[in-house]
Amino acid sequence: METAKTVYKGDLRTEMTHIRSGSSIITDAPVDNKGKGENFSPTDLVASALGSCIFTIMGIAAQEHGFSIDGATCKITKIMTESPRKIGEIRIEFDFTCRNYTDKQKKILEYCVRTCPVALSLNDSVFQNVTMLF
Repeated sequence: METAKTVYKGDLRTEMTHIRSGSSIITDAPVDNKGKGENFSPTDLVASALGSCIFTIMGIAAQEHGFSIDGATCKITKIMTESPRKIGEIRIEFDFTCRNYTDKQKKILEYCVRTCPVALSLNDSVFQNVTMLF
């Protein structure tokens, strides 16, 4: 089964529809690359997917080990390179200060950063700079 269908809407905009759920995401080219920047750019989605994927893996691990990450947040910064134009670095700062974790729970969460499927799928030339605040 297909994962998604994408339609080019014109003016450097696409609309992606998730086949299973029917939910949609609009993308725009960023303003530094001839776009309007009114929505996520495709590279914004890649960077954001890394943070979301790590959180998902952490949530699964937390459930399996009987604790919660509810309320945790992360800030994501995408840094582009110019030649070639690509994502050079993704900085993610996870903030878990809303809860008190044991040393074992912290190690479980830290392990998840290295096992996220998106992290493992990105080219080694994309520096993944992840910090965690406990």
